[in-house]
Amino acid sequence: VAAFAQFGSDLDAATQQQLSRGVRLTELLKQGQYVPMAIEEQVSVIYAGVRGHLDKLDPARITAFEKDFLAHIRASQQELLTTIRNDGQITPETDAKLKDIVINFLAGF
Repeated sequence: VAAFAQFGSDLDAATQQQLSRGVRLTELLKQGQYVPMAIEEQVSVIYAGVRGHLDKLDPARITAFEKDFLAHIRASQQELLTTIRNDGQITPETDAKLKDIVINFLAGF
């Protein structure tokens, strides 16, 4: 991504935005060795990235966002995490709830 982004001035806005999102998603996908994460937590964090909620966040702050967001949903959204784990998918209702949670969390982050 970094090598390709060197030619940023030659790229259209959509491609630049896609590369920018890719940088943030790469940061989200980094996981510490011997620090497994439950699938429902992975889904919640990755959702924030792929839906564009983190596009304006500095890539250097992605790790802090992930840590704080996980603490937030573990503390206050156990029902949602259980639903994601049991359903094995993001339903329209789950999507709406995750969207609200991410937007509200980012407003105070």
